[in-house]
Amino acid sequence: MLDGLAHTLWRPDEEPWGGLVVIHGASSRKENHHDFARAARDAGLAVVVPDLRGHGESEGALDGRVLDDLAEIAELVPEPRALRGSSMGGYLAISAAERVGARAVIAICPASHEMLLRGLREQKLEFEADRPSLEAFLTEHPLEPPDIPLLLLHAEGDERVPVEHSRELAARAPQAKLVIVPGGHHRSVQHDAELQGEALRWLRRALA
Repeated sequence: MLDGLAHTLWRPDEEPWGGLVVIHGASSRKENHHDFARAARDAGLAVVVPDLRGHGESEGALDGRVLDDLAEIAELVPEPRALRGSSMGGYLAISAAERVGARAVIAICPASHEMLLRGLREQKLEFEADRPSLEAFLTEHPLEPPDIPLLLLHAEGDERVPVEHSRELAARAPQAKLVIVPGGHHRSVQHDAELQGEALRWLRRALA
């Protein structure tokens, strides 16, 4: 536990060639991403997977402190650092890149701030949130792709976040690579072992 944030830490046997923060999506938790954390550790990365506030075993509600929380968690892994997030976690990975000092970002089916705001206002997000604080945060942080290597992975059959959202992000991002997977659904890409391997190979080149 770090300042009320539950997390798991994964370290390779040898000296790591980088650090990675893995960020889960709305109503998810760290354990749902241990498959990728294990693969990243085995590839030589030091990895930390937190429960966001309002999720899993972390304390408190998700609120406007989320970028500070991610920056604090990121200090547990060495530089150069990267972020990897899915859905709401993809939005947060992109939004936190500058604050964390990330050198690369992997975003899987990333949600937009408009989607998250709508879900929050319609009470469709199934996690504990400080609604006024989180709404202010989302309003103040529209999704702006950073000028660092950005890998966007999206299933064409995503029923929650339209694939066009990643296409639009890639068009605006200075250093984006977009991979669209035929078929699939909102959670299929993040647990595909072949795509996990491709993402890790891309990340090694991006951090080199």
